[in-house]
Amino acid sequence: MAKSISFARGAPSLDIVDVEGLRAAADAAFAADPGGVTGYGTAIGYPPLRQWIAERHQVAPEQVIVTNGSMQADAFLFDALVQDGDSVIVERPTYDRTLLSLRNRGADVRMVELEPDGIDVAAVERVLAAGARPKLAHIIPNFQNPAGYTLSAPKRERLLELAGTHEFTIFEDDPYVALRFEGSPLPTMLSMDGAGDHVVYASSFSKTVCPGIRVGYLVGAPGLIARIVKIATQTYISPSMVSQAIVHQFCLSGALERSIETVRAALRERAETLCDALAAELPEARFVKPTGGYFLWVDLPRGTVVGALFEAAAERGVVFVKGSDFVLDGAESSLRIAYSGVTPDEIEEGVKRLAEAYRQLGVAEGVSAA
Repeated sequence: MAKSISFARGAPSLDIVDVEGLRAAADAAFAADPGGVTGYGTAIGYPPLRQWIAERHQVAPEQVIVTNGSMQADAFLFDALVQDGDSVIVERPTYDRTLLSLRNRGADVRMVELEPDGIDVAAVERVLAAGARPKLAHIIPNFQNPAGYTLSAPKRERLLELAGTHEFTIFEDDPYVALRFEGSPLPTMLSMDGAGDHVVYASSFSKTVCPGIRVGYLVGAPGLIARIVKIATQTYISPSMVSQAIVHQFCLSGALERSIETVRAALRERAETLCDALAAELPEARFVKPTGGYFLWVDLPRGTVVGALFEAAAERGVVFVKGSDFVLDGAESSLRIAYSGVTPDEIEEGVKRLAEAYRQLGVAEGVSAA
């Protein structure tokens, strides 16, 4: 059996995780604040890290809650704002766990097509004009999961205008923002929100430090964050003070910026290798070359049955995620490839096997492989 190659998981490989920096940060955390690290804490999170995040976003600490990963932050926000039957606008495709979380809460999910420069804002306007009154619009603005696309500056401005006019909240879900390896960064919608009450921002240290650290956060209006703190208190008293204190020391030491540079360099090489390999081995594939992040969205010719390709690729030891997992319906000829956790050599070999599976199914000639 050939070595298994996974394009499925959006996580950095061990070779680009700063293990030594984390070990030093852990030592520093226990030395600097043994009582704070080992105690229960409160639902707001580790206060020094909360302060650090607040300063980074130029907001008051009362506008920040630090959680056990960004998925926990998402859950708290949905609990606070989304009730059974409430309309929520999301991108099509969007992160499968977010989609599941909203559907489990009974939300009326309105998927709006994603374009290479972000969500189709004209389509959002049509949804609103048709009478929808969304509570929330969930947007992954930078290097979107699963597509890898980035929301343009004009679309950010227009979404903020729509949120103000139609009184909905933009949930700016931004865990990949630091992982740009081409081009210039764009301002967050949080920073562009003059009123200060139309955007709730989320991010995570899972992509820049390591996934196992499980530290994420929300930034929003003080009143909303206070409501979420109450929900968090009822849920777990406090998140992990140990993890958050380690992240705080990692940030203070400068290790965070060094780690980001290491990850960016690796992602740039891996993304380029992936695009080159697809062009050479699977020229039928259509995709937009990423400028950051972990993911590439691939559209194969109409008639391709990606479910069958998934099985054929698995027989060759290659795993990816089907596009249909990221939508309510459709995307049967699409897939997501995560390049963050595989080396360039593994990418080349994995794409070669994927192309072999594609040829085996006969989809290159437009024959359904159902």
